[in-house]
Order: sequence, then C-alpha cells, then structure tokens
Amino acid sequence: MQGDVLGLLRRESGALSAYALLAKLRESNPRLAPQTVYRALQALTERRLVHRLESLNAYFACRHGHHSGASILSVCDGCGAVEECVAPDVLAALSNVADRTGFAPMRHVVEMRGVCADCGGAAKHP
Repeated sequence: MQGDVLGLLRRESGALSAYALLAKLRESNPRLAPQTVYRALQALTERRLVHRLESLNAYFACRHGHHSGASILSVCDGCGAVEECVAPDVLAALSNVADRTGFAPMRHVVEMRGVCADCGGAAKHP
C-alpha cells in the first residue's frame, strides 16, 4: 500500500488529503479502509518520503530524497502546486533558536503560502 500511496503522490503537482488519496485508490480497490491509507502515510512520513503540509492537512511526496536540511514548502494558493526546496541554513537557524530557548523540536515544518510564478507571483513581487 505504501508504494501505491507514494506513487500517487509523486504523480501529483500539489498535495492531497488522506481522503483524496483514499478516493483515488478506491478506484482500483473499492473496499480500501481509511486506516490503511493513514498507516501508509504515517510510515512514509516517518521515512521522510512524504511531507505533511500542516496548513492544508495534506501530503506531498518528497522531491529531494533523503536530506538532513529542513525543507521549505512553497504552496501556491492559485493552482495548488507545491515546490520543495532544501535549505540547510534554515535548519541551522531553527536549531539555534531551539538551543537558546531549551526547546526540543520533534520536527521542522516550514511552509510559505502565496502565488507561484505561473500564476503571476513573480510579476506581483519582483
């Protein structure tokens, strides 16, 4: 099931909710239970093959393989496309803040919401 979920997410340019994934997967497996999809998403997220977009409660396939830096996920409010950029310097800055405050982060989620270049983002924000 993990392979099916990951394959479906890799074919998408945007993120999909667990229920959107379930609906697509039920086209070939009508009896598929939601718990099966959630377990697959959890395992894929733990293996860092999938990112969870907190702001959308949706999932997106990692485009950079295994990496130690934080990913910055840019989400277009126009077309729904999601772009991933690995930014090790961002992870270092976040870690410094955590160290200074004594906070123990479990994960880093860095999301930007706006408009992509295809939707006119570059023209609006030079």
